[in-house]
Amino acid sequence: MTVHPNGRNVTVNKTRPIALTVGATGAFALLFAATPALADSHTATLSVLHAIPETPVDVYANGERLIDDFEPGTLAGPLTLPGGDYDLALYPADAEDASGEPLLQAMDVSVPAGANATVTAHLTEAGEPALTPFVNDTSAVPAGEGRLTVRHVAAAPAVDVRAGGEVIIDGLVNPNEESVTVPAGSVSADVVVAGTDTVAIGPADVTVAEGANTIVYAWGSADAGYELATQTVQAGASAPTGVPGGSAGLAADEGMPAPLVGLTVAGLAGAAFAGRKYATSRV
Repeated sequence: MTVHPNGRNVTVNKTRPIALTVGATGAFALLFAATPALADSHTATLSVLHAIPETPVDVYANGERLIDDFEPGTLAGPLTLPGGDYDLALYPADAEDASGEPLLQAMDVSVPAGANATVTAHLTEAGEPALTPFVNDTSAVPAGEGRLTVRHVAAAPAVDVRAGGEVIIDGLVNPNEESVTVPAGSVSADVVVAGTDTVAIGPADVTVAEGANTIVYAWGSADAGYELATQTVQAGASAPTGVPGGSAGLAADEGMPAPLVGLTVAGLAGAAFAGRKYATSRV
């Protein structure tokens, strides 16, 4: 238990992060762990975050275009889709349909029914493109509190995360994640180079929703700049609720699409993630 500088209690969850990474030409089989309190035993919930700077892409699933002109800093979804295996590939935006070499690809991605996950396209610490899937924790949160999860997907070495100037997450490396439980409300946070006071991102005010998992992604590079993207996943719900705005310059909520249930891959491509969220804060 760590005591927050303003007197609020902060519980740190040091559990091992659930994250796998593939390189630009590698393939991997992803087995998402099932998460509790899910709405449908036959479907999975999937969101996609584009966190590769300055690189608009088209996203394909099983050879069908799923997202067109996907801009960096965009969170697409959530989608409720049938559990099953999917081949994912990212191509330069506006490239002829699935022509040439993909920037990234992941073959036979297993998305079991009952999974709630976010696939993130980002840079490794060394600056190489990668795909990392994260399982979103939807377990219960005590009344009056919220879960704050930080995911390091930036081309940067290990970082510490501070709240009110006090380190609450230390030594977080790409592509890992770590969670803390805090009272719901606004948290002033920044990201510093591990073991130093050198600020990489922030300070930024992050709104931690009660009874939910507020996920903050630190992404970008030294050349393009480091930014934050946020995602909120309700505890006990199967779908993220959206990307909240905030005084740190995060985009205001423009609304998310209703879950698309029982779609085939062709149907998903036709829907093309009709609702998108831009959620970046350059500081």
